[in-house]
Amino acid sequence: MSTSSPPRSGEEFVAALRGLSHRYWGTHPFHHRMHAGELSEHELRVWAANRWYYQSVLPQKDAAIISNCPEPEVRRGWLDRVVYHDGSTEGDGDSGRERWLRLCEAVGLTREEVLDERHVAPGVRFAVDAYVTFARTRPWVEAVASGLTEMFSGHLMRRRVGDMLANYAWIRPEHLAYFTNRIEAVSGEGKSTLDIVVRYCVTREQQDKAIAALSFKCDVLWSMLDAIERAAAKE
Repeated sequence: MSTSSPPRSGEEFVAALRGLSHRYWGTHPFHHRMHAGELSEHELRVWAANRWYYQSVLPQKDAAIISNCPEPEVRRGWLDRVVYHDGSTEGDGDSGRERWLRLCEAVGLTREEVLDERHVAPGVRFAVDAYVTFARTRPWVEAVASGLTEMFSGHLMRRRVGDMLANYAWIRPEHLAYFTNRIEAVSGEGKSTLDIVVRYCVTREQQDKAIAALSFKCDVLWSMLDAIERAAAKE
């Protein structure tokens, strides 16, 4: 009779999760071109409009986690993410939603064309919808683990602000408020998310599924950029 493998130590588990950093979309060729100042205005518009679709559904993903989670402490803490992206009131200028819309306007898009999603590529819609479905249908801690890309994003946001200001003359610091206001927050969220995953994934099977969930999220993000790159090349 075979026995299951023993759980990883906390340090081993965290190392396995962090070991997926090379698969994060910061290493995608499209992002390399963005940071090098090689994207055209058209390519930046395609990127911003498609990334909007991802930003717009994050509250639904987070609400799905809350609805599936039986832990009051986790639910209370997770609610802040929904409020951040949607805002505390309609038209909240400090919400993630409004900050991303301001970036879209800065690269030459109108709010109308962003909100009606006319530029969203099928591949982006498919990948993002798959992510929301994952959060709705998988155990809550796996959905939480899928968001551990937060561990990799803080330094990328910081670099993006500097590179975009240096390489795209029409973009001003206030246009990048989504990133500048998220750098510290996302680092804190990444730590709290990691703490939750380590706390609740105590068996080897749970740990393996958490690692697989993070791998899935990396695939979602990478697929988004593949689709964005193809969409930008068509027009």
